[in-house]
Amino acid sequence: MAKKNIAIAMGGYSSEFEISLKSGGVVADALDKNVYNVYHYHILKDGWNCVLPDGEKAAIDKGTFGFTFGNETIIPHVVFNTIHGTPGEDGYLAAYLELLNIPQTSTGFYQAALSFNKRDCLSVLKNFGINCATSFYVNKGDDFNTKAIIDKVGLPCFVKPNRAGSSFGISKVKNIENLIPALEIAFKEDSEVIIESQLVGTEISVGVYEFQGKMHVFNPTEIVSENDFFDYEAKYLGKSQEITPARILASEMKKAKEEALKIYKILNMEGVTRSEFIIQDGTPYFIETNSTPGLSKESIIPKQAADAGIPLRDFFGMLIENALIKNWH
Repeated sequence: MAKKNIAIAMGGYSSEFEISLKSGGVVADALDKNVYNVYHYHILKDGWNCVLPDGEKAAIDKGTFGFTFGNETIIPHVVFNTIHGTPGEDGYLAAYLELLNIPQTSTGFYQAALSFNKRDCLSVLKNFGINCATSFYVNKGDDFNTKAIIDKVGLPCFVKPNRAGSSFGISKVKNIENLIPALEIAFKEDSEVIIESQLVGTEISVGVYEFQGKMHVFNPTEIVSENDFFDYEAKYLGKSQEITPARILASEMKKAKEEALKIYKILNMEGVTRSEFIIQDGTPYFIETNSTPGLSKESIIPKQAADAGIPLRDFFGMLIENALIKNWH
């Protein structure tokens, strides 16, 4: 059987591009080269290029998502999406590839856009009885009353850009004087900001994926941050412990896995997702879901796959096979 061409899309246009390049590298290293031809697609603000093994770059043709090298033109059979942030996690890449009729390993464009927009995602999920923190929304340029915000969400609270990942622009606010500076930090990442009440409890992360029409839920990972919350340093610079499976009660484990699966189904997700919760008084409260979760060595999904006894080579292969068998139209 002829090998399939797999383009690993990595990079992106957001603050997270370096993490995405690491994720893409892990996928490229893990995939079975006897089964797939693997290509590193760097999708960056300064251009779209396939980076060849010798470091040479071949420009990607945006009309086909292929590239020409020498006398040969390569067009991918599947795109493995490892872009965090825009354009990989917010639906743009998925929509573009759907127009080109090229399967990709992440969820569809609408689901990606919805889950990337925290406030829209929370608004949908609250209607289905998913427990969430109390929240307040502010757009750049809005008039707002700091007292009214704190009266609603309480202190301490979290100020977050609505559409950003890897904890960029997030602040924990402990007194009312710090609210405006925290909003200014968040507005550097996005024109929409979400302010949420603090949940007190155990933070966990739960991976869900689909394979051959069946949905699977990994054991949750417990996140113990050395910092005040699970921020960028804690995520990527070793300032946290991530324990899989989480040290929570069996009843909490069951509830968390059920909620993660319910959210995957409500949002009609595909591929692998990772949902974050805080377990407060035995109840999982939903924080956010990631439609292209990190796959670098430090990331949670690879650790959860290892806990489930699935080698990364097999897991990434399953995501590719799933994309191939999906009925795209």
